Amino acid sequence: MHIAVIGTGYVGLVTGACFAEFGVEVTCVDVDVNKIDRLNQGIIPIYEPGLDQIVEKNSKAGRLHFTTDIKSAVEQALVIFLAVGTPPKPNGSPDMSFYQSAAQSIAESMNGYKVLVTKSTVPVGTGKWLREFVTEHQAIKTNFGVASNPEFLREGAAIADFMRPDRVVIGSNEEDAVAIMKDLYRPLYLIETPVVITSLEAAELIKYAANAFLATKITFINEIANLCDAIGCDVHDVARGMGMDKRIGTKFLHPGPGYGGSCFPKDTRALTTVADQFGVETLIVDSVIEANERQRLAMIPKIEKLVGDLKDKRIGVLGLSFKPETDDMRESPATDIIRELQKRGAVVRAFDPVAMDEAKHLLPDIEYATDEYNAIEGADALIFLTEWNQFRALDMEKVKKLLKSPKIADLRNIYEPGDMREMGFEYVGVGR
Repeated sequence: MHIAVIGTGYVGLVTGACFAEFGVEVTCVDVDVNKIDRLNQGIIPIYEPGLDQIVEKNSKAGRLHFTTDIKSAVEQALVIFLAVGTPPKPNGSPDMSFYQSAAQSIAESMNGYKVLVTKSTVPVGTGKWLREFVTEHQAIKTNFGVASNPEFLREGAAIADFMRPDRVVIGSNEEDAVAIMKDLYRPLYLIETPVVITSLEAAELIKYAANAFLATKITFINEIANLCDAIGCDVHDVARGMGMDKRIGTKFLHPGPGYGGSCFPKDTRALTTVADQFGVETLIVDSVIEANERQRLAMIPKIEKLVGDLKDKRIGVLGLSFKPETDDMRESPATDIIRELQKRGAVVRAFDPVAMDEAKHLLPDIEYATDEYNAIEGADALIFLTEWNQFRALDMEKVKKLLKSPKIADLRNIYEPGDMREMGFEYVGVGR
């Protein structure tokens, strides 16, 4: 089988590379000439562990191709994935202009039966719109199938998530399209991956609903952590006791400065706009969005309580990306927290293992360190904003000597409060 993947962003590139790893002939298409040139040179535009090896291996094997020629890619392919960006507009609804442009190009290039599969996160009803739009704009009138195949890739673990997923969701109202999609995912049947077959509309909603639920779980434990701070108990004990209930589970019960990234903020807002269009209230999701925004700013009083007036204080920050194992700075809590520190007059020097180049676009006026210890040298306090593994076992005696005063705001709860205080640090966590 030959497939085409339109869009070589995070989702498109991982999807194309992993299908090639399954032995499928894949052509990845993008309008960005520079990006395609770089990919053909083996230069990966995003940081994702293991992706560079899979791209290199399958490019050399001749299964994975990169091009700007959408016409030839569509003509060769039986299945065409739309994996273009759908960034949020100011009102929270997704910008579908890239998706519509891709659909137009596909319609004009079709030369026979194809299955058009939406991989991008799109509003409910997009599949129905796609069928009508392509039918209207086809240069050569031909039958085609339409399906929705939402992605559930975690940044930093995307390869494993694709190769060993919790489930594969295929939404379509057409038997032929479903059969072709099941054949494409046949390698996963060997490891008994559940395949969920639904309507187009249900598949489109599943992605939004799943991310909104996970965002709710994070926000809930953040509110419990704030309560633990007020009471004087440890949120980790509470989370452990909750998580042992199998109806709740242990995942996503890790408090911090709020969720970020390319999915949760965008998808929660998009879900509320979809609900508005259908005249349905989303009181829980609305509250989650508001509480998450408050959570970021709730970190500032913790820091101020630790160091006092922030004016002219030097703050060493470790971690900038919204989560470890990615360079993604989209909606990262670190951005809002650092800007708020600067508003109060603090001088910030930061270090992140991979995200500093991306961060410089958003935070051009902070200092960037060469390593963890350079970031905190002479600082009035150390703040942890991302829980990278290499921050978990720092030489704390060295840290204490480098800091101007031994103060730590651990906003990811990496270290044990008792251990830090025993070593002579003034330490605050989240809910601890």
